[in-house]
Amino acid sequence: MPSESARSTRKYPCERCPLHRRKSFRDFSDGELAFVSAFKRGELSVDKGATVLSEGTKTPHLYTVLEGWGFRYKLLPDGRRQIVNYVMPGDLVGLQGTLLDEMHHSVEALSPMLLCVFERDRLMTLYREHPELAYDVTWLASREECVLDDNLLSVGRRSAVERLAYLVAFLAGRAKASGLIPEKARPAMAITQQHVADTLGLSLVHTNKTVRKLAERKLLRWRGGGCEVLDEEGLAALAGWEKDEARPRPFL
Repeated sequence: MPSESARSTRKYPCERCPLHRRKSFRDFSDGELAFVSAFKRGELSVDKGATVLSEGTKTPHLYTVLEGWGFRYKLLPDGRRQIVNYVMPGDLVGLQGTLLDEMHHSVEALSPMLLCVFERDRLMTLYREHPELAYDVTWLASREECVLDDNLLSVGRRSAVERLAYLVAFLAGRAKASGLIPEKARPAMAITQQHVADTLGLSLVHTNKTVRKLAERKLLRWRGGGCEVLDEEGLAALAGWEKDEARPRPFL
């Protein structure tokens, strides 16, 4: 469950959802919008660094990220952490706990976040009455599987330089599509080298050396506030990664 730093709020009715204004997200029909509006129980404001969901816990809710971003991770008994993915506006959080009864990973906020809150018990109503929305939930789960496939490819077969190039290009593209970064702006992400190390399976020292190599190629710049992307296409080419074709994606 979200920590005490999470606060219940109500900022946006579904009819004025800021994600609807972004071309990267598909539109709802009138019936779908009415159902999602009734499905939504409120909004949750979460502070940077707060735990949104904890591995092994049960929750009566699932969430859609409306503002901000965070990351999914798993811990070993000795405290070593593996970041498995990042969550950004439009992403569904907590579906695993809804279908498997408890969470098998944790979620932490990388920045202040605003989440739409849904009752897990009403998810079956969505499947019964709105097959298009049910397909959207299935699409989101399938997309998560594809992302994990690419992450496993990076950790298993890409070199350290290629891993970092892929990760930064991937996050920059997603941040633009979700509205975290203005589309015409140079991407800058408030992510630490420790986050990168925990994502790529590298030591912090190795990560720092790898960052310097990409900085020498003028592909990125690392500052105190995080990573600034200088050449997004160059990073993707170095990683041997092609972006998905841009098309509207679903969300709840």
